[in-house]
Amino acid sequence: MSRIVALLLLGGALPLAAQATAPRVYHLTPDSRLEVETGKAGLLGFAGHSHVIRATRFSGTVHYAAQDPAATTLTLTILTDGLEVLTPPDTAEIRKVTAAMRDEVLHVAQYPEIHFTSTRVKPAGGGYEVTATLTMHGTTRELTVPVTVEFKGDTLVARGRFSVKQTDYGIRPFRGGPAGTVRVADEVKFRVEARALPE
Repeated sequence: MSRIVALLLLGGALPLAAQATAPRVYHLTPDSRLEVETGKAGLLGFAGHSHVIRATRFSGTVHYAAQDPAATTLTLTILTDGLEVLTPPDTAEIRKVTAAMRDEVLHVAQYPEIHFTSTRVKPAGGGYEVTATLTMHGTTRELTVPVTVEFKGDTLVARGRFSVKQTDYGIRPFRGGPAGTVRVADEVKFRVEARALPE
């Protein structure tokens, strides 16, 4: 009889243990900051501008397992027609550069979304090393991103930075000015501060 009772107790404890270690689901909130910084290149690169581009339309989900990082996942989708140029602070130029970025560089009508999907998460240096695929302009490549995670009340805040080359994704960096002498550099830097609340 004691063996049967023990088995029943163990059977009841297993779902509780699974629940304790199962990833908790979080969804990104609108106050998340997803930005891309471009540099300058070309013969007259000094005459151009570095630009900061912010995503205004996005969604994302985090399955966070503090006790089992390998079970943690992150998916992020950015709508390319919601990317807006923030700098320089000249409204007419911002509109011009934003239109060129959407139509001539990213071809948003053909490639409406950018996808970031984690494939592996492991602890590293007080944070995490996230291996993920980035799909942009119809091309998918793997990259590794150092990520830190903290909690502010119920809000999960994940921060990470990484750089990619536009040409690796089939994107021709923007060119302007006489004979294309003012250009955006091939390498761009992504800055992510994802804020997410539990469902």
